Amino acid sequence: MDRITQDLLEKHQITQLQIDRLLQRGVAPEHILETITRLGFFSLNALKRFVVEQIRLGFYEISIIKEYSFLPESMVLNYLAEELELPFLDLDAIDMDYRLTEKIPTVQLKRYSALPISQDDMYVVVAFSDPLNIEAQEVIQRFFPRRSLKVGVSTEKQIQAYLFKIELKDSVKELVNNIRNELRNIKAIEDQQEASSILQLIDVILKACIKARASDIHIEPTEKNCVVRGRIDGKLTEIFIFDRDIYAPLSSRMKLLANLDIAERRKPQDGRFSAMVMNAEFDFRISTLPILYGESIVMRVLDKTKALVKLESSGMDSDSYHKLIKALESPFGIILVTGPTGSGKTTTLYGALNELRNVEDKVITVEDPVEYRMNLIQQVQVNPKVGLSFADALRSILRQDPDKIMIGEIRDHETLEIAIKAALTGHLVISTLHTNDAISAIPRMSDMGIEPYLISGAVMAIQAQRLVRRICKTCKKEVEIPHHLKEEYAEHIPPNAVFYAGMGCKECNGTGYMGREMICEVLPISPAISSLIAKEASKEEIFKQAKLEGFVGLFQNGMAKAIQGVTTIDEILRVAKG
Repeated sequence: MDRITQDLLEKHQITQLQIDRLLQRGVAPEHILETITRLGFFSLNALKRFVVEQIRLGFYEISIIKEYSFLPESMVLNYLAEELELPFLDLDAIDMDYRLTEKIPTVQLKRYSALPISQDDMYVVVAFSDPLNIEAQEVIQRFFPRRSLKVGVSTEKQIQAYLFKIELKDSVKELVNNIRNELRNIKAIEDQQEASSILQLIDVILKACIKARASDIHIEPTEKNCVVRGRIDGKLTEIFIFDRDIYAPLSSRMKLLANLDIAERRKPQDGRFSAMVMNAEFDFRISTLPILYGESIVMRVLDKTKALVKLESSGMDSDSYHKLIKALESPFGIILVTGPTGSGKTTTLYGALNELRNVEDKVITVEDPVEYRMNLIQQVQVNPKVGLSFADALRSILRQDPDKIMIGEIRDHETLEIAIKAALTGHLVISTLHTNDAISAIPRMSDMGIEPYLISGAVMAIQAQRLVRRICKTCKKEVEIPHHLKEEYAEHIPPNAVFYAGMGCKECNGTGYMGREMICEVLPISPAISSLIAKEASKEEIFKQAKLEGFVGLFQNGMAKAIQGVTTIDEILRVAKG
């Protein structure tokens, strides 16, 4: 039995009878405390207060929290800070002064899990993961002899993450100093953009972000800093932090690369540029947006090799793949790919285009914007400024004698109406629609003003998808999932199912995940389902018929991936909770 459960038993906060009953029900000894709190015999709040009291009295080390995944570190430390009358600091919400960290060796900060945040004339604020460690406070105080120490509390995970960023910042310190020296010697703004050190810094940023597998690069000015973040496996991660003076030459040079107006800072601009990074050519689509402290610059990384991705390589299971391919082989009709923003719909469309393109068929796309350029395909970019909307482009496309049409996104009634008519007059149309699941696309089209008999005649298949993070293979280990999840999702989990998770390593930057994969559901429109759509049947009736025909839902498909050890059950619950 674990230490906290034993102490609660000794102090009569829980009873031996409760423990015995849970053991008889098959609950493992290491899950007893979690189950007791979940069932309400001893609330999570009461457990938090008990643990904090033991920490204050010196019976427990703060590190004991790490042994209990269901007891959030932030919740315990927040309460401990309250009891000690200290501020609890969320480092992500603070624009900290990174110059303070230059006064203390990073090795010392790591050792004591401490991070200086800010200072004024009298005090320096330092975040500690263990506010009761007096030795750590005395060591840090020596580096600020003229100011008093104000102790704040933060989680060890947050502090260590920021110390890692500081180490990255130190790695480009020499380059940043070169930029400052060049800017001092160059007075003309036009010449400043040509400074060689700025180009080197941009090269370092692009290399670091692409190496980290970022799909987007965000360059954002704050009041005190310039922050570079990358979207890695769908989550934003800070990659570099520079001092504020680096932002102006960096943003101007970025705008120059994309042929944007460097003098225009009051309105958004869009452009694109290409660059060779690590012997591979990448396209970067750049967008600027005026914000309080300057302009937010976001670059979408367009890896040309991703345009050639095959559907079977995207993580589709064999059954879903064959259903979609069968629909793509149809000479006419409309195939829809649905899901929220960032669920990989565009990549799936390009994968479908790869299956469709050949010399015998004329394939035309209408996109906003064209992300990847492909051979044997005529690609049209919409331009509302000159009156070329999706609907306008589609009307013209139909006069171009196409066989197959790809529409980047169906946004309005007019576009959907033309797409349906094109599908009914002998063209194969593939497009995307924003709905949460495949069956929801049918009422969505009705809501957009399309008659049910037209939907039933035109739609061949609907796919819904999400992206889940793959477990890092380097630190993948077998894990025991909480007992209540096994009970809750018993119908999806076989009796002897084994689950895995990434423990966090250098390869995956401590996240436990490396790369992403699709989970999906494909709904082929059979004659029976087509008949139900024409009769304006409810979603429930359509779902019932689809299940009879072997339809596998998004959540079920995701759970199968978790059981296969591709992803974690937490990821499936995050993106596709049933």
